[in-house]
Amino acid sequence: MTRSRGTKESVLIPSGLGPSRTYPTIRSLGRRGINTIVASEYNDPPVFASRHCGERLSLPAPDADLVGYKNALLGIASRPDVRTIVPSREEDAYIFSKYRDEFEEVVNLVAPPFDVLRRSQDRLELAAAAEEAGVPVPETRLLSEVDDWEPELIIKSRYNLLTDGYVDTHSPRESSKVKSIKHLSPGESPDIDCILEEMEHDPIVQEYVASSDEYMFAALYDHGEPLATFQHRQIRGDSYIGGGGVYRKSVYIEELEDTARKLLDHLDWHGLACIEYMQDDETGEFVLTEINPRMWQSLPATVHAGADFPHYYWQAATGEADRIDPSYDIDSGSHSLRGELGYVISLFRDDSPHVERPTLGATAREMLSSFYDDPYLDYTHVDDLGLFVSGANRMLRNRLKGPG
Repeated sequence: MTRSRGTKESVLIPSGLGPSRTYPTIRSLGRRGINTIVASEYNDPPVFASRHCGERLSLPAPDADLVGYKNALLGIASRPDVRTIVPSREEDAYIFSKYRDEFEEVVNLVAPPFDVLRRSQDRLELAAAAEEAGVPVPETRLLSEVDDWEPELIIKSRYNLLTDGYVDTHSPRESSKVKSIKHLSPGESPDIDCILEEMEHDPIVQEYVASSDEYMFAALYDHGEPLATFQHRQIRGDSYIGGGGVYRKSVYIEELEDTARKLLDHLDWHGLACIEYMQDDETGEFVLTEINPRMWQSLPATVHAGADFPHYYWQAATGEADRIDPSYDIDSGSHSLRGELGYVISLFRDDSPHVERPTLGATAREMLSSFYDDPYLDYTHVDDLGLFVSGANRMLRNRLKGPG
């Protein structure tokens, strides 16, 4: 979509409560003089307190009315100053692809076609695509097809986001997220009816892969061609049994680069991709976990290392892809303070027959050492403390309010 340029160009950034996928975008583009329009279904998400937040608008909640959410984004994007919308969550990636023609009439996006998106978001189909591309992936089957429970297995959703484009239980206005993961002991037969009811669809069963390390590979593609890529090693997740990275260090591993690009090339990818990998403890291979076609939880760490994907996305959407500089610093570490707290809580809350629970003492020593080595925190910018203060106040209010 070609747009006449006004006195100041704007970017639309949908946001939930969590700042991890939106604040780096607001800060990156706001500091460059681009007007950041931050829209949310919440009255006061922490990102509204950032000095780089140009406008604050309201949206319907996507899980309450997905079509209404889509139409509200289209209405804002129709403004002559808005050049693009940054996908911050699963619903954004879904509606940008499914309603691609409607969005392209009013704004420039960098989003995959719906058939490509659907294949990447269907973990059964994604596993098949990985096999076709010749890259490692755990053996993957539908829950309804499994009759042998002796191996070490995990059960997880076939789709993170349930919508009418993926399952027949939802109308176009309905959506729900399912992110449950169940670790099974060898020989343990799960309650299949209970799982089907909880997950609202037939989930997948995968072989458990014992991993020595977990990695994230991020990329921005232009119709099958990479514009920028990035890698980091996840040293701690938000749970000791896995999850999003909360302490990470940037790396560059040629084998990981080759593995990820083979898959994205095979999919003829277009847009953002965040791919999670496990390094097999026995073979050393990088084994695929999932693809997310949006900004990612550890985006603050990515930008801290010099890989400014929010700006890359803006450049690609506004016809300046040739100006992208994809270089970044190696061995750059950063922490999510709230995520580190979640890791500690997981020592008491989570359980897995496959992963040994760390002791509290060992965890404390590791954390103190890592904060000494890498003191950078995701949201504590001295020139923009509003986000940190707002987030801390919200946590305090929730704690004082208590359950219920």
